[in-house]
Amino acid sequence: MKKALITGITGQDGSYLAELLLEKGYKVYGLRRRTSTPNFENVEQIKNEIEWISGDLADLASLIEAVRLAQPDEVYHLAAQSFVADSWPQPLATGQMTAMGVTNMLEAVRIMKPDARFYQASSSEMFGKVAEIPQKETTPFYPRSPYGVAKVYGHWITVNYRESFNMFACSGILFNHESPRRGLDFVTRKVTDAVARIKLGLQKELRMGNLDALRDWGFAGDYVKAMWLMLQQDEPDDYIIATGETHSVRELLEIAFTRVGLHYEDYVIIDPRYVRPAEVDLLLGDCSKAKAKLGWKLEVGFAELIGRMVDADLERVQRQLKSMPTVV
Repeated sequence: MKKALITGITGQDGSYLAELLLEKGYKVYGLRRRTSTPNFENVEQIKNEIEWISGDLADLASLIEAVRLAQPDEVYHLAAQSFVADSWPQPLATGQMTAMGVTNMLEAVRIMKPDARFYQASSSEMFGKVAEIPQKETTPFYPRSPYGVAKVYGHWITVNYRESFNMFACSGILFNHESPRRGLDFVTRKVTDAVARIKLGLQKELRMGNLDALRDWGFAGDYVKAMWLMLQQDEPDDYIIATGETHSVRELLEIAFTRVGLHYEDYVIIDPRYVRPAEVDLLLGDCSKAKAKLGWKLEVGFAELIGRMVDADLERVQRQLKSMPTVV
């Protein structure tokens, strides 16, 4: 039985990855910080199948102990401060977790289990002010947010450990990937949640920023399969995971509102507060290397993805309404 250690396991990607590995017969260890109110919403259905280990990305000693306990064959490092907008008001915290957390995790693996295969969750936000379209593995980075800067550090320190210590360390440069498990702070989920609430009469408007921003959006469940495939190869390497298609925020709104029979123009208000201090340019990934070398493929298209998210949020909000006490 293979063993895997996942950081960020209760997040969107971590939950889908844990499900995939359990299906493949892995023993899955999940690293989580001790909190007074742990959130297991995304992994509730598999919570008892996971071996939980306490640890903190800022505490190297705790990570060394986690790797010692798990003795993993594979380590998937997904944990980060991953909300781009929060990285401007919280640049130090973002750097501590999203950049230095990678080094701490790599050190823990190097010290306790150097033969483990390591996956680093890199990001398309590293390209920022893009040098070419579409972006390839060789495209230079020009990050436009503290988050993007931190991710560039995490990416290159992973390459450095691979070359310095001969570790099997890979980075997946993932473009935007979404699902019904995406956090409410992210634009896709912000939209689908608002659509559900507007449809059910709980919300009257949706305030948005730049509707013309273009992103390469895919389904998180497809993307975690690529993570696993990277660690099954003979040699470690870095790969872009993307759809190769772009869609605007405006198109996202149109699909989401149409799903419930509404017109987005009737509810969306442009609010300057939601415009980024420095917007990234056109993010469009070239995933031909992943398709050719990993045999990876997409299964869920953009319209289907947004439809699934709207349906899931409608069902969730309806459940919440039914569980509310009746006022007499």
